[in-house]
Amino acid sequence: MSGNGPTSAPHRQSRPRSRPRPRAVAVAVALALAGAPAATAPTAHAADHGTAPASRCGGRGVDPDALIRYESDIVIKAPLRTIWKLQTDVEGWPSWQPPVTTVERLDPGRLRRGSQFRWTTPAPATPSTPATTLEITSTVQQLRNQDCIVWKGPAIGEGLRIDEGVHLWAFRKVKGGVRVHTEETWTGDRVEADVPTATEALGQGLEGWLRDLKATAEARSGGGPH
Repeated sequence: MSGNGPTSAPHRQSRPRSRPRPRAVAVAVALALAGAPAATAPTAHAADHGTAPASRCGGRGVDPDALIRYESDIVIKAPLRTIWKLQTDVEGWPSWQPPVTTVERLDPGRLRRGSQFRWTTPAPATPSTPATTLEITSTVQQLRNQDCIVWKGPAIGEGLRIDEGVHLWAFRKVKGGVRVHTEETWTGDRVEADVPTATEALGQGLEGWLRDLKATAEARSGGGPH
């Protein structure tokens, strides 16, 4: 799941995806919302920046049936190793992502497949949900060093719940830097009750995360791919 604000580029709605209405993150976290049944799931995403990294990581990806989904990408003028370290040192997230208030690793060693971490982020009030703090427990589903990572898990707050958020990140060296691609899906009755609002919140969170990652990585590397 995710957790931040505005966009690095204007986003547009692509063709709707639909599924039967059965049941109802992570930072990916992140900002979440809720509110009245919807039958279709538009895939929101930022404007295209060219060929993005693959939307799979070792066969793993986001939930193809989720009603709430967003994807975006950005080019960061910094070494891949710097970007990767920032992204996978989860305990360091609060130092460069203001929306991430705490992070706790639930197992020792480097982040790897099966690793778990618990983190918190505030969620603002909406017409149907109170302001709260989401506690997200993420489990790494797949990780390929300096290539891609997928994690998933629930986000729970008072009056708000995301049953499962699935978050994919992929990294590819390009001329002038590294293209970072991210996708996330949410499922759960509370957020599926108001799909447009939840999708907007998810998009703001992912765009803010990309923006913070870019600013921090470029500042630490002097703004060049090296």
